[in-house]
Amino acid sequence: MNGSGNVTTLDSIDTTRVARLAGGRDQVVSARRLVSATIGRDHPLHDDSVLLTSEIATNAVVHSRSGDGGVFTVTVWFSADEVRVCVQDDGSPEPPCARHATSTATNGRGLPLLDALADRWGIVREGGRNKVWFEISLTTAPPSALALPLPRSA
Repeated sequence: MNGSGNVTTLDSIDTTRVARLAGGRDQVVSARRLVSATIGRDHPLHDDSVLLTSEIATNAVVHSRSGDGGVFTVTVWFSADEVRVCVQDDGSPEPPCARHATSTATNGRGLPLLDALADRWGIVREGGRNKVWFEISLTTAPPSALALPLPRSA
């Protein structure tokens, strides 16, 4: 534990990083920063990867025992054309499920965003714990992720 009571460990092997973070809402930013630092801001899948990580890390903190004094683990793997992220929480009575958010709701969009932006994603439930993961690839990424800036005219 560090001085603020947060549990933070980091292991790096090749293109994989794993961090174990305290289950506070303030640690969601640490999850985003881990993904950003691991894949780099110049990676073409950076923005979508950071957004989706924020969503699934927030779900881990809000909807599981991770947010009740527990921890959650973020694993990031990447290559030049693919990113995989997995967030494991400390468990919940029920598995994660998608909600249908109204246009004025301030929550309920995390899993629908995974559906919209990730090429593949899933939930693995073992021993009451949830692992929510996603993969994004340039070969199947939406056109916005593949877009190059247009040259400026003189």
